[in-house]
Amino acid sequence: MSKVLIYAEIKAGKIKKSAFELASEGRKLADALGGDLGGILIGSGVESFGPELAKFGVDTVYVAEAPELENYNSEYFAQALAQAITETSPEIVLITHTMQGKDLAPRTAAKLGAAVMADCVSFRLEGSTLIGKRPMFAGKCFAECSATASPQIATARPNVLEVVENAKAGAISKIAFTPDTSRSTYVTKELNLDTSGKVDLTEAEIIISGGRGMGGSDYSLLEEMAAIFGPRATVGASRAAVDAGWRKHSDQVGQTGKTVTPNLYIACGISGSIQHLAGMGSSKVIVAINKDPEAPIFTKADYGIVGDLFKVLPEFNNELKAILAE
Repeated sequence: MSKVLIYAEIKAGKIKKSAFELASEGRKLADALGGDLGGILIGSGVESFGPELAKFGVDTVYVAEAPELENYNSEYFAQALAQAITETSPEIVLITHTMQGKDLAPRTAAKLGAAVMADCVSFRLEGSTLIGKRPMFAGKCFAECSATASPQIATARPNVLEVVENAKAGAISKIAFTPDTSRSTYVTKELNLDTSGKVDLTEAEIIISGGRGMGGSDYSLLEEMAAIFGPRATVGASRAAVDAGWRKHSDQVGQTGKTVTPNLYIACGISGSIQHLAGMGSSKVIVAINKDPEAPIFTKADYGIVGDLFKVLPEFNNELKAILAE
């Protein structure tokens, strides 16, 4: 049986990068505990993703498949995950703190009478006890937490854990699962998936965000910069820009939007309200462009440019093209 079990999320027919982050972290924890690492795939026709997980240290890939699991259903997926945990008896369970993970983890924990350490940015062990570090008060400080009962369930913020290839056997083990359909509280009628091909905000390495200072719906300069950086970059927005109808809610970064942790975050015309900082304050490098030198975003930024973004960005893009072309 596995000492550590990770839930590998699949979206739009692809395994998410965050699953490899969990596998890499789970491998370290399993080695420290002197045990195996398991990964659980839940869905319909998902067994083929097993070899991908094995590349990042998973000893055994557990597969729970059923027609009812073709699309995400929180009740059915929680049933499947709870059954897998019961059958494999891991000491630690790791789930990514995505929109799906934030829904799945507490529902699963409730079925098992366990607790969840949510939105952790790092982990360590004290003996066999998992200690999770998580930001508090919009990132102003950090708290360390632990679970008092087994299994110890935690969710990890995407894009903060290192991905390390460490090939293991990845043996497939089927979980005989039949959902209790009497407990379903909703039915999926239609799925509207993003078919643009852009990287998800929560997994992007580079995010260029625009705020109220954009002054309208034209984000072409930001889209151009993202295109220059390539597929690892995408465009985000502040709540003010979304409320104004300039960008979709799925682009919103902040306390009421998405929490992101890219390697590089470029804030264009964003003042830096506490709600926005709560969503991007853990970015590794922050660049701010704003004409107001007193804007709060500059207190958080590693690099700041005071100026009219519509004059700064064209020059920025030209220089970026030249540098990347070298």
